[in-house]
Amino acid sequence: MSHEDHTLTPAEAEIMAVLWDHGPGTVRQVMAHLPQDRAYTTVSTLLRILEKKGHVTAEKQGRSHCYA
Repeated sequence: MSHEDHTLTPAEAEIMAVLWDHGPGTVRQVMAHLPQDRAYTTVSTLLRILEKKGHVTAEKQGRSHCYA
């Protein structure tokens, strides 16, 4: 993996800031701290990308994942 793969986009950095400030959460919990124009699928995709990049971990909780 190159260095560029670990660089955060502005949208990814915004989500990381929510996790740093408010702790672990589901997609909906993260969305509660973002501007209202964010779609569920967009936030979910960004969290999966952050997980793939190694910036967050995901733990299955029922039908949801809790990201930390």
